[in-house]
Amino acid sequence: MHEPVVRVDTTSQVPPYAQIRAQLGALILTGRLAEGDRLPTVRQLATDLGLAPGTVARAYRELEAAELIRTRRGAGSRVAAPPAGPTRPDASQLATLARDFISSARALGADTEAILTTVHEALDPDRPPEHSRRDG
Repeated sequence: MHEPVVRVDTTSQVPPYAQIRAQLGALILTGRLAEGDRLPTVRQLATDLGLAPGTVARAYRELEAAELIRTRRGAGSRVAAPPAGPTRPDASQLATLARDFISSARALGADTEAILTTVHEALDPDRPPEHSRRDG
């Protein structure tokens, strides 16, 4: 896996294994990682991220349990075939993404109202921005 890159924010309240799981899960579900793509070995990704191998192994186990990857001894870990039919998003992955977004937004100085407004606008891009409705 050359691109895209997985990053871990060690200052985040989200545990590193959950960050890895959420990022890889999102890359798989959005198609940026396709069926059959090989993931780095546990040791390689742990080294790249400066983490313990057990941390990466836990993320891989959870991705395997979610049927997003498959791992075979000697063959490594690869992206699994997409699930048939519509799927519900993994609640813990959504929570991780939300916490990461909130943490990043707060680092930019955004308050709760600004964060919520931004999310609402992103969910409904055809809706007029909040600030223009308040001013009008």
